[in-house]
Amino acid sequence: MWKRLLPLLLLAVAVRAAEPPQAELTNGILRARLYLPDARDGYYQGTRFDWSGVISSLTYKGHEYFGPWFERYNPKTHDAITGPVEEFLLDTSCLGYEDAKAGGTFPRIGVGNVRKPEEKGYQRFRSYEIVDPGTWEIRKGKQQIEFTHRLKGDSGYAFVYTKKVRLEPGRPVMVLEHSLRNTGTRPIETQQYNHNFFTIDGQPTGPDFAVRFPFAVRSLQDLKGIARVENNSLVYLRELETGQSLLTELQGFGPEARDYDFRIENRKAGAGVRIRGDQPLDKIIFWCIRKTLCPEPYVRIRVAPGKTVKWTLRYDFYTLP
Repeated sequence: MWKRLLPLLLLAVAVRAAEPPQAELTNGILRARLYLPDARDGYYQGTRFDWSGVISSLTYKGHEYFGPWFERYNPKTHDAITGPVEEFLLDTSCLGYEDAKAGGTFPRIGVGNVRKPEEKGYQRFRSYEIVDPGTWEIRKGKQQIEFTHRLKGDSGYAFVYTKKVRLEPGRPVMVLEHSLRNTGTRPIETQQYNHNFFTIDGQPTGPDFAVRFPFAVRSLQDLKGIARVENNSLVYLRELETGQSLLTELQGFGPEARDYDFRIENRKAGAGVRIRGDQPLDKIIFWCIRKTLCPEPYVRIRVAPGKTVKWTLRYDFYTLP
């Protein structure tokens, strides 16, 4: 009997050992599951997105807001990631890339120092070799978790980056609090955006979805007969098929932070979410495929040496009548 059970027990141990490090948060209303940063065993090991605050599941009143949306998984694939994940860019490049020589390194906030190869320009969809992941400190409570990433190098760029994921007591609200302290000798200028990989109840992207803005939104690219803009909203005319995608830049926002305020609703699921930021919008990119719908709001972050900048995002989850 034991000879028959032993292979199954060994398999169970191997599966458990292979699971990436995770944590759970709950305030009794929302329940969230997160993957933790880990250079060896982490669920996400790419160099595009910040490793902190990767949410694999968030539920409210039986509705699931996040989850896998990609067909194939590899931990080093640039977008094999879930949840409201964030990337640091600088227009078409990123912090320190232009100053680094081939063979040298440049910093990725929330990732580490990575090797610059011989190439014509920054490739955001490439996973670069990580030379130094820096150090991570994780402090967890029942309703919140705080990630602190410290990185320094010989380029003059150094920082302490902190992200706290917090569920408000007694409310269907998640808050992402960010802090970036410049501990180097060079000023830090970067854009940061949240990709917001929403997968509400697994509903396909189509006419049951609407994205609503507090301003008269307009699209800079052709929406291909898939969607249109009407009454401060982006609405769909038909479901996207497998393999189809839609990409556009959206404008119409002003210079004040109050325009960082939009809602995603699915009438079939009866679920919605409102996202607000406390910084002015720098740009909005909108991307979707059949399995996920992604408003991507950018803000610009400038931090002088010795200074700290903070910014916050707020997610209010709700149901529809």
